[in-house]
Amino acid sequence: MKINVLHQDQAVLALHKPSGLAVHESDYTGPLEETMVAHARKAFGDVFTVHRLDAATSGVLLLARSEQAAAKLSHQFESQSVHKKYLAVVRGWAPQEGIIDQALPDLKGIARSARTTFRCLGRCALPVPMGRYPQARYSLIEATPETGRMHQIRRHFKFLSHPLVGDVRYGKGDHNRLFRDKFGLNRLLLHSWSISFDHPSSGERVDLAAPIDAELSTVFTELGWNLPDPLAPVEPVQAVA
Repeated sequence: MKINVLHQDQAVLALHKPSGLAVHESDYTGPLEETMVAHARKAFGDVFTVHRLDAATSGVLLLARSEQAAAKLSHQFESQSVHKKYLAVVRGWAPQEGIIDQALPDLKGIARSARTTFRCLGRCALPVPMGRYPQARYSLIEATPETGRMHQIRRHFKFLSHPLVGDVRYGKGDHNRLFRDKFGLNRLLLHSWSISFDHPSSGERVDLAAPIDAELSTVFTELGWNLPDPLAPVEPVQAVA
């Protein structure tokens, strides 16, 4: 598999993960023939995971190249000093911005605090009847998870009644089928857009972004959505959802 490298040095490796490829094997995924980490180790030697993306999610994946770098980066994730942005397409016209502060149960059923801020970058309506509505409406969301719970963005937007398009677990089958039939998209519309962290060796702030692939770019263009600079500073979100 061709690996798209976003950043590489002696301590850190950032890769552009395609949708549909798991980061690594786990109790949740079960045995897998191939993973992103396995491909990375073949190409670059030892790498250590410091965070994860769902298999269906595309975009920037950060890996450490030593145990020492992994420990420092993991501490940053735990202290919430790593800043992450995701792009998501959701059902309906979402609020212009908001904060979702809703605890989520873990695999043992224990509620864990979870917080996601978001902005709406665009809205569209397709001339396709959907349920009791004469049109199918969608929003392009920039989501920033401040915590790292399992499926956090997907579950939080389901909580808002704006599930992600292409989400077979938390979403709606009729909307998923519409994007598959109209655009040929048979994937979760969630993309790890950018990540910012302190370099584990130099301490300097590192800002990385993963552009959307040609498939998503074509769809966004057809829907009339233009993306801002993922690394541009923005004002804090004030509205609370």
